[in-house]
Amino acid sequence: MAGIFKAYDIRGIYGTELTEEVAFLIGRAFQTFLGCKNVVVARDMRPHSEALFRGLSRGLTLQGADVIDVGMASTPVSYFANGVLGADAGIMITASHNPGEWNGFKLCREQAIPISGATGIQDIERIVAEESFAPAAPTPGSVRSEDMSDRYAAHIRTFAELGRTLRVAVDYANAMGIFENRVLAGLIEFDPLFDDLDGTFPNHEANPLKPETYEALQAKVRSGSYDFGIAYDGDADRVGFVDERGTIVPMDIITALIARTLLEREPGAAIFYDLRSSWAVKEIIEESGGRPFMSRVGHAFIKQQMRDEDAVFAGELSGHYYFRDNFFTESSSLAVLCVANLVSNSDVPLSEIVKPILRYSASGEINSEVKDPDAVFANLRKQYGHGAVTELDGTSFEFEDWWFNVRLSNTEPLIRLNLEAKSASDMERHRDKVLGVIRC
Repeated sequence: MAGIFKAYDIRGIYGTELTEEVAFLIGRAFQTFLGCKNVVVARDMRPHSEALFRGLSRGLTLQGADVIDVGMASTPVSYFANGVLGADAGIMITASHNPGEWNGFKLCREQAIPISGATGIQDIERIVAEESFAPAAPTPGSVRSEDMSDRYAAHIRTFAELGRTLRVAVDYANAMGIFENRVLAGLIEFDPLFDDLDGTFPNHEANPLKPETYEALQAKVRSGSYDFGIAYDGDADRVGFVDERGTIVPMDIITALIARTLLEREPGAAIFYDLRSSWAVKEIIEESGGRPFMSRVGHAFIKQQMRDEDAVFAGELSGHYYFRDNFFTESSSLAVLCVANLVSNSDVPLSEIVKPILRYSASGEINSEVKDPDAVFANLRKQYGHGAVTELDGTSFEFEDWWFNVRLSNTEPLIRLNLEAKSASDMERHRDKVLGVIRC
């Protein structure tokens, strides 16, 4: 059971690592840790999410907490419900983009403040392992249902500033994007792919970080007349984009586009971008009158930094787009609407809007398995320490014409490299040299 408690959530294979009984124990431990009186709980479309809900709810109510059941919903809706209903805590039952045999829990305090390994998951693991639960409540808590779909839709739609009706292809990957995207119905004309809920993911993995998952969407966009295409991940807290030609738009470039649209509404606002993002993102934020801040990788860090600066928005290279107006959490439908606002009021297509922002050449994230990470970091400092060195997350080295970041994976024995240069040839040359140091 210990292996299911991760850096950012609880996640494991259903039936072996994660069962209804384990969910019951987690429910008891969660309430013991927080002392919460009411908890918003939502779940995705996986066939075992309902069983996990039953177990979790038994544990929570045994400890005296009331469960506000918002039913099947996207992760952004679960965050919205947590904040709007003034709940003490929230739990989303999902394994995001993992294969269908997986499931898990994303945990939050009040106002959708995330609970990570360091801020609670390790404590919950200890409580479960030691069975050090608080005594059961004299009067068990209750379970009541609350449908949040209309309230969430009404909220997101207040951001619509569409100059014309758009036609957009959307790949739901048989997952929770079907729910998340409903809030935009009638504002945008959508042409769907894989729009039947199926927690076995029969068509492809619901992970827009992987280029191969876009193939069906790209073919659809290229076969018709679309303004752009979108692809949601499993629990719809991430979204990827292709332009009108079916070309994948890098997720950090989408951060720049959304920043531009939001800064028109709120000039001078603070906006965060993760440290793997292109130099162009910071430049666009500045050119648009915003205040750019670099963030660590990982939603728990980004959300806290946003709160500290009251930032209006943050974007992550993985396709997470965070909004102050969704309690500093993800809203993939709002990200789609921001891009739609921009395209619908432009005289040129998305590919032409993006073109001036593609100022540099990026390597993408490259993973390397290494035996001695400390030695690798020491060698990199020896070779490249003459540049500007920062240690916000891993180590970043910045030079006049290029930069790179290396950091350890939170979940695997890997070093991750992101590198960018002013030309493709320089990027490839520097990439190969840095990889040579990492993999020697």
